[in-house]
Amino acid sequence: MKKEFAVLQACLAAAAKTVRKNFGKVGYELKGKANLVTKADVASQKAVLALIKKNFPAHDYLAEENGIKNTGADYTWVIDPIDGTTNFAHTFPQCSVSIALFYKNEPVLGGVVNPATGETFLARKGKGATLNGKKIHVSKTAKLEQSLLVTGFPYDRFTRLPKLLDRFGRFLNSCHDVRRLGSAALDLCWLAAGRLDGYWEDNLNPWDVGAGVLILQEAGGKVTDYSGKKYKKIKDFGHTLLATNGKIHTQMLKIIKETETELPKI
Repeated sequence: MKKEFAVLQACLAAAAKTVRKNFGKVGYELKGKANLVTKADVASQKAVLALIKKNFPAHDYLAEENGIKNTGADYTWVIDPIDGTTNFAHTFPQCSVSIALFYKNEPVLGGVVNPATGETFLARKGKGATLNGKKIHVSKTAKLEQSLLVTGFPYDRFTRLPKLLDRFGRFLNSCHDVRRLGSAALDLCWLAAGRLDGYWEDNLNPWDVGAGVLILQEAGGKVTDYSGKKYKKIKDFGHTLLATNGKIHTQMLKIIKETETELPKI
């Protein structure tokens, strides 16, 4: 996987350059009431797909901005050209480029970069995870009441806000505090680096979490859906997501199940 890993890093660098170049210089359009897209999203995705098509013409890909190639190939690149577009559009420097390479239905390479800070998280299956070249590991926090959590609210939050807020309140009352940062990919990476202890969110997409899931797992963390099960197919990634340092997973899962929200099926 040496070539694939090198191309992954080149894709991250090219996309990050594009995002930085456009920071504070582009407007946005709405794909939904709270779902934004900018010209930078499209330009970033174009830069990534150009490198993938050049180096791996037989590979499939799934990218957020209507970029799909599905021939049944064993390898699929899963790409979010800007994760945290709302932050980016408002010049809030907490966004990322997220790229994962799946072999069949399992991520084997993952990379996430924050263009504003240059922090680059990378992982190879079975090889651990790094931040700017240095090994990272999840926190050792063993009690939910001593944890710092992070979450996000889905685009359809307007239709089920009371239940989402009930769950948020339960967690807020059970830990040191809860953050809401706006980039699922970075949330997972910060969890992998030990800056956070647990993360829950639903109605995410594979491109939001594909790379971050591998990075977290390689840093010693645990990821399941809200039923406590692992993802079986690419399309399942992020539908419901509970990610932790592994030590507080059962404690968080208990609250998740007690406040379970009825979710639409994919």
